Amino acid sequence: MTRTWDVLTAVTTVGSGLLAGVFFAFSAFVMSGLQRLPGPDGAAAMRSINVTAQRPPLMIALFGVSALCLATIVRALATWSVPGAAWLLTGAALTLVGALGVTVAVNVPLNDRLDAGTVTWARFLAGWEPANHARTVLCLAGCMVLLIGAVRRHQGL
Repeated sequence: MTRTWDVLTAVTTVGSGLLAGVFFAFSAFVMSGLQRLPGPDGAAAMRSINVTAQRPPLMIALFGVSALCLATIVRALATWSVPGAAWLLTGAALTLVGALGVTVAVNVPLNDRLDAGTVTWARFLAGWEPANHARTVLCLAGCMVLLIGAVRRHQGL
């Protein structure tokens, strides 16, 4: 059973890093590229990206990693006295809040408003970009904390 949980922890950690990378790409250059376009063109390109984002590769990563984070949280609570449990719980929670929480609370509603035409491109960017930066930082922090938890659990620290 321990080997299974070691694999779960490794996959959760890598998944957290993967999501951080996806969100980082948007923060680092995708959104900057869209902002260089005239407002209506940038908004149209973002709407097109949002359609593509709702397909299996990103959805599997987003919901799969979120499910793994929930399993890691449950496992950490069930094995609280084992070294690294608090680190694993914290890392999984950071990733879950960043990946799913911020996405559902901020990014998706803004995407929906952009699609419906009820938000200007400037207002969209003003809300969407800081939320994406938060997703990036939370998932990256989650990845690092999960890694620390895995090492501590493995070394018995």
